[in-house]
Amino acid sequence: MRIAITLVIFSLVVSSAFAADTFVRPNIKTGLWEITETHTMTGMPAMPAIPPEALANMTPEQRAQMEEHMKSMGGGPKTTTRKDCVTKEKLDKDMAFDEKRPECTRTVISSSSSMTEMKIHCQEKDTTSDGTFKFEALSSESVKGTVRMVINSHGRPMNMNFDFISKYLGPSCGDVK
Repeated sequence: MRIAITLVIFSLVVSSAFAADTFVRPNIKTGLWEITETHTMTGMPAMPAIPPEALANMTPEQRAQMEEHMKSMGGGPKTTTRKDCVTKEKLDKDMAFDEKRPECTRTVISSSSSMTEMKIHCQEKDTTSDGTFKFEALSSESVKGTVRMVINSHGRPMNMNFDFISKYLGPSCGDVK
């Protein structure tokens, strides 16, 4: 369940899909972009302790890997960096930095060539997510944004906050799609 929630929210962070009738194309360059995002999550259920007998059956490497995985599931700030190819077609179709998610709807609150704000609602099985997404083109080569979400999974609310900054790397995307 945590992986599904994380994937839903991750896709929202990089999303800039806007309603076609109110979308204004952002004034940014096409090509390769680097996106650095920091996220925090509060309200996550506590991870169950690993039974001592299970730990006893693990190699030291497996135990270290499991402990690292358990730490990574905590609610402290996490920072990741990835690359995305922004094309004219993606910009024209409001799909820059986007991973289309059919379970999510987006409603544009305001949109201009330098800033967009929208509400987001996602419904996936027993999990709903509601929040806001803000995207600001600081220049044609720099973008920043935030996502503030409340996730309700099986009646338990969790908060996830993402802050991201994207910088233009150059006109060629190479192997990055």
